[in-house]
Amino acid sequence: MINYILRRCVYSIPLLLGVNILTFVLFFVVNSPDDMARMHLGQKHVTAQAIDNWKRQRGYDLPLLWNNAAEGQGKFTNTLFFEKSIGLFWFQFGVSDSGRNIGADIRERALPSLALALPTFVIGLLVNISFALLMVLFRNSYLEYAGLVVCVVLMSVSSLFYIIGGQFLFGKTLNLVPISGYDDGLASIKFLILPVLIGVFSGVGAGVRWYRTLFLEEIGKDYVRTARAKGLTETATVFRHVLRNAMIPILTGVVVVLPLLFMGSLIMESFFSIPGLGSYTIDAINSQDFAIVRSMVFLGSVLYVFGLLLTDISYTLADPRVRLS
Repeated sequence: MINYILRRCVYSIPLLLGVNILTFVLFFVVNSPDDMARMHLGQKHVTAQAIDNWKRQRGYDLPLLWNNAAEGQGKFTNTLFFEKSIGLFWFQFGVSDSGRNIGADIRERALPSLALALPTFVIGLLVNISFALLMVLFRNSYLEYAGLVVCVVLMSVSSLFYIIGGQFLFGKTLNLVPISGYDDGLASIKFLILPVLIGVFSGVGAGVRWYRTLFLEEIGKDYVRTARAKGLTETATVFRHVLRNAMIPILTGVVVVLPLLFMGSLIMESFFSIPGLGSYTIDAINSQDFAIVRSMVFLGSVLYVFGLLLTDISYTLADPRVRLS
């Protein structure tokens, strides 16, 4: 098992390197520092002097990959690729275009994002699996057909409708919870109740249908017929055998998402004014802070690769046959 995990870790290195190089190409080759300066300055007729000053203030005036003016190893280290991309592997995000410490901002905003995303994920997972199991238990009945109709209706409605409608109904009309905002410690709970509930409710339709499909695929296999032949009730068969054997595909969707919970929700955090990484990214895009956007893209890639690694490890624990592959 250790060799299997080490092999998967080695596989992730070229993947992250490729993501880093692709990010560098997109931000510094396709969209050159001169283009970034023109977009940031926001003027129709920007002088060359203004562009040079903007690049020099933010360290974008260096050569891309090779510095002929430098000596020794400085020919490689005193370049944009080394200054802006290599440090990302050690999570040295540097300074934003507005002068803020990106690493400090990420550490500060990771907890609010996690405080919103984790309960939404856990509660949503339990709700989706529970309703999917009930629909499988009462399959081919009016209860299942009604559940499918409700799921399709919930899937057809935009998440923005749930957000705006929830804010209007529970925040403005009933005045049960704040519409937006955030606070530290336990005081943040009152600000998180509404976005968590909306996040869970908006994902019920797609989640229940997906888990129902997994369970229906398992319900027709031979081991289920064997369990019924031994005298097990349908409830025991579904909850004890079908659920256990569906853990592999469930782990695929669950474990890979766990690291990405730190990244936050772009839309939810923006609408509810939660100072997480999602709203941090949106604010950086709106203000055209390319250093923050580049750092968040790479951080998201690292977390996603880490999630894939956790998925592989969970496979080895749930199904020993995977260790032999």
